[in-house]
Amino acid sequence: MAVDSDQDPRILRQHVALFQSQAENTTEKKMDLYNLSNYTFSMKDQQEEKDQTSTAFLQRLRDRFELEGTRKTVEAILLVHQHNHPHVLLLQLGNNHFKLPGGRCRAGEDELSCLRRKLSKKLSPPNQYSQPAWEIGEVLGCYWRPNFEQHMYPYLPPHITKPKECCKLFIVHLPEKCIFAVPRNYKLLAVPLFEFHENSKRYGSVIASIPQILSRFHMNCMMHGI
Repeated sequence: MAVDSDQDPRILRQHVALFQSQAENTTEKKMDLYNLSNYTFSMKDQQEEKDQTSTAFLQRLRDRFELEGTRKTVEAILLVHQHNHPHVLLLQLGNNHFKLPGGRCRAGEDELSCLRRKLSKKLSPPNQYSQPAWEIGEVLGCYWRPNFEQHMYPYLPPHITKPKECCKLFIVHLPEKCIFAVPRNYKLLAVPLFEFHENSKRYGSVIASIPQILSRFHMNCMMHGI
């Protein structure tokens, strides 16, 4: 498990200056972010992915669609700050597979219960007394997979009557301090917000849209220890 937030300090300073100037003149909803150094990171037992390739995932999606219909998934946007710039916590599996924490809702399971279950599975320590109290906020986006393809869209095309997947993104407010435990075969990355912009080739279209999704918020970077 690793937390990756090393970026060129000059680039970070430029983005921080722009971010702060925008924040001073905004009336958007405020969101408090705590410093990455506030959090403790550890490892836990390995968790195998059901699909090792995108082709395998799409085939499983096709198989389950025949039995269950539209796949419903929920994912969490978890924010911290480093160098006074917002960073998003991402899971990395292998060299090029990045994902937000979350997953598929079980039959009859409500979205919030599913997201809490998935967050605990991927990020909570095994000790139940150390598990974070996941404070799930509002839905920030809804994405649709019209066909058995990789592409997802922030709208449902009007000619699609049987979408293959619906994915909702929730903001999850982190406490000032908590302990994360990540499966040994994953890495947990803290990626600066600017890294996603127009970078769908590396992160995919959903993750690449996060800067736009969050642009209506005033990010309040809390000082360390406050």
